[in-house]
Amino acid sequence: MAVAGMPKCYGRVPVAAGLALVALLLPALPAGDALAEPKPTIAEAKKKLEKLNDQADKIVEKYNQAGEKWKKARTRYRTLNGALEKQSAKVAGLRRELVAMAVSGYQAGTVTGWESLITRPDPSDLLSGLAAVDQMSALRAQSLNAFDEATKTLRTDRDEAKAALSEADEYRDELAEQKAKADKMVKAQIKLLRELGAYRAGNPNSPGITYTGSASGSARKALQFAFAQVGKPYQYGGTGPGGWDCSGLLQAAWRAGGVSLPRTTWEQWSWGASRRVSLDDLQPGDLIFSEGLGHVSMYVGGGQIVHAPQTGDVVKVVDLSAYGRRLVGAVRP
Repeated sequence: MAVAGMPKCYGRVPVAAGLALVALLLPALPAGDALAEPKPTIAEAKKKLEKLNDQADKIVEKYNQAGEKWKKARTRYRTLNGALEKQSAKVAGLRRELVAMAVSGYQAGTVTGWESLITRPDPSDLLSGLAAVDQMSALRAQSLNAFDEATKTLRTDRDEAKAALSEADEYRDELAEQKAKADKMVKAQIKLLRELGAYRAGNPNSPGITYTGSASGSARKALQFAFAQVGKPYQYGGTGPGGWDCSGLLQAAWRAGGVSLPRTTWEQWSWGASRRVSLDDLQPGDLIFSEGLGHVSMYVGGGQIVHAPQTGDVVKVVDLSAYGRRLVGAVRP
């Protein structure tokens, strides 16, 4: 059988030899290109990036949640460990007190003490001595009880501190796992963005822009803060001042407005359970949450929002219609 583009060969040629001959006559391919997939089109790359961004929202949210759990567990451990140290000092003090009382009793001698009391000529001295012994016994019993209770509390505190430390270690491991996932996702996002020529590094020292809208009071202060961050890079887990993620930016913005928001989007949504407002009744400063609670932005007014979008982008003001995510609801702090 003739191979197109090759001279005809007559006679039988072993299959292996024939294949080797074809391989030699075909143009050589660069190493690694033989099975290389064709580069995605711009439309395909954008679609893939959109999917990556949705996945990244969820991964970053899990990372932030793990971070918050670890911080709380670490704070609890430190508090309990501080109480443990104080209780240890109290027990040590009571122990010294008991030792001193025991030494004092030994030096006086129980029998010798009684002998000295009953050989006194004045009965009033005897009665006074007996009262002193009774008082010493009562004080000793009181100290023993105090020591016993303090020791029990010490054991409880130590057990609680150990449990808190173990919990903190567990959350630290969870945090490390989520961070590894987020790092991998970020690399994939950056690679695609660079291929599309859409990667924006941002400026950690960006002066931002001035808010000139109609908001007043706390909402105005929150928006002024958010606008001052425009141009700074998105950074997952970022709480400023040089980089932000979505919930970190809004937490800081509303802190400037005098309102204390939780750290993560899930917590912010839960915190606002009694503050929910319709998406048809938005006011400047309202928090707008995406479906799945992976992203949150702040309504500016006039159909615009300010937010920290995703890796490879910067804090910016955009039209809500260009948000690119399905919305689940809004909260008014």
